[in-house]
Amino acid sequence: MFAISTKTRARIGVLAVAALAAGSAFAHPGHPGSHMDASASFMSGFSHPFSGIDHLLAMLAVGLWAAQNKQRALWVLPLAFPLMMVVGALMAIGGLSVPAVETGIAASVAVMGLLIAFAVRMPLWASASVVSLFALFHGYAHGAELPHGSSAALYGAGFILATAILHATGLMVGMVAGQKMADRVVRIGGVGIAAVGAYLLAA
Repeated sequence: MFAISTKTRARIGVLAVAALAAGSAFAHPGHPGSHMDASASFMSGFSHPFSGIDHLLAMLAVGLWAAQNKQRALWVLPLAFPLMMVVGALMAIGGLSVPAVETGIAASVAVMGLLIAFAVRMPLWASASVVSLFALFHGYAHGAELPHGSSAALYGAGFILATAILHATGLMVGMVAGQKMADRVVRIGGVGIAAVGAYLLAA
């Protein structure tokens, strides 16, 4: 029977709360007379990570890879991703240009899938850097698609919460798959994620 320690549960809870709180870093002065109500702004952001297979798979993959790396990676990687997403979104909202965003997003799916498939382990700083780089592209895409008239803070809180949920899902699947047979299934899933990423890159 698989059991999650109290310490691990606490860390998962902390990263979820911190990721949600990161949404409050948004401030978008371009819409002082917002016409989109609060719930619509939040739901628009919350639904965005689920709207594309690229975002969905990349965020699940972060949780899966964190579970494979274990130890501090269990909470550092799922926390680094949403925090850097906020940075990327603010760059988009501020009008800064980031080249090859769609290519970066597709590459994140392919690379994360391969990292899972081969159960690659890196020093924590290196794995956090990889995750943070990819998060920048995803966050930029989210920020660039901020609906007109919406609250950037609530929109950001929505997509950060959705991201935390997807990370937690991947993390829990990876942690439950501790036995060898289950671990093989996770790695096969990584191959599938990498294949989708390769297709997105080719497209």
